[in-house]
Amino acid sequence: MRGLLFLGLLAAGSVLAARRRPIMTTVDGPGMAPTLLSGDRVLVRRTRRPRRGQVALLRFPQLPSGAPAGDQLLLKRVVAVAGDRLPPGWADPDVHGLGGEVVPGGCAVVLGDNRPASWDSRHYGFVPRERIVGVVVRHVSRDTPGS
Repeated sequence: MRGLLFLGLLAAGSVLAARRRPIMTTVDGPGMAPTLLSGDRVLVRRTRRPRRGQVALLRFPQLPSGAPAGDQLLLKRVVAVAGDRLPPGWADPDVHGLGGEVVPGGCAVVLGDNRPASWDSRHYGFVPRERIVGVVVRHVSRDTPGS
């Protein structure tokens, strides 16, 4: 019995340790330029509670068609968290009409730093906490042409 209990605790500890491991990811696309450029590598700390101003790694939101979004991840800046009121005219376009709304509990609003090239909360609305993987804690390297 003790052996089974020990193995159960060991397995639970292994799962928790895996959830706490940082993630190294490579930026792909112009949505966060000039802060992060395609080819940059960043270290992400796992959390589902980002703060305003942090760059968050999130699972691709559900597509407007309702089709599954797949396993793609996005890096976007958190501009509002639960309880924040978005000012009227906060973004253009505001496809979901979020201007003047209060961000609901368990959600965030994200924008790319390069707004013309970014697909973000202006297009898909509030981001539920379950879709947030973590926050960038360090810019590790930048690929340079010819290296």
